[in-house]
Amino acid sequence: MTREQIIEEIKLELTGKVLHLEIDDQTINSVIKKAIRELERYWDETTLITVPYASCIDLSNSELDLKEKVSSITRVYRTEGVGDADLTTAYADPMYAQQWMLFSNGGTMYNLNDYVLNYASWMSMTSIRNTMSTDLTYKEDRHNNKLYINGNMSKPRAVTIEYVPKITDVESIKSDYWIDILIRLSVALTKIVLGRIRTRFSQSNALWGMDGEKLLEEGNTELKELREILRANSQLIYPID
Repeated sequence: MTREQIIEEIKLELTGKVLHLEIDDQTINSVIKKAIRELERYWDETTLITVPYASCIDLSNSELDLKEKVSSITRVYRTEGVGDADLTTAYADPMYAQQWMLFSNGGTMYNLNDYVLNYASWMSMTSIRNTMSTDLTYKEDRHNNKLYINGNMSKPRAVTIEYVPKITDVESIKSDYWIDILIRLSVALTKIVLGRIRTRFSQSNALWGMDGEKLLEEGNTELKELREILRANSQLIYPID
């Protein structure tokens, strides 16, 4: 959905394309920017990017194209498994090996039993190692825009970073749920703006009155309810931005 379409939705909600709206599209656009800034506090849709592994990854590197785009890092994955798939040191999948053991009587598969025993020893050693240094734990330095990753096993050539992107524009929101939230939030904030404009001056002995107080009350009520919904459904596992 484009910004122009959201502006049309707001104007339709408030005027029905019959009444006159005191504020122009530029002011509504400013309200949408304010709504996006507030929505970022609850935004929890993640995206993935695969980058070359390093113990310190500079997120501001122009080659990564992540500068000013990362709101928070959520997880770091090994892209190519435990070992490098192109090297002879890569580890085989133990579940794949177990399939061969199910159809063997224990001595028909050459060196398979030795491999399983060695793998069990390796797993025990890995568990002990993880108690001292957890593999792929990370620390994000937001001030310097860097990501530090701990690797206590064989280092992969690449890692996949899952992160919550910043909402740079309306077009960056793809989910229908979050588009609906943005529109509702923008409408509530626009009602508050209009309500404050229409209640700036009071009229006495007038044949008609403005609906500023009612509009202001509606906007504040809708905004309060919407914030409560977002707060109750926010993903607390993600870092607070």
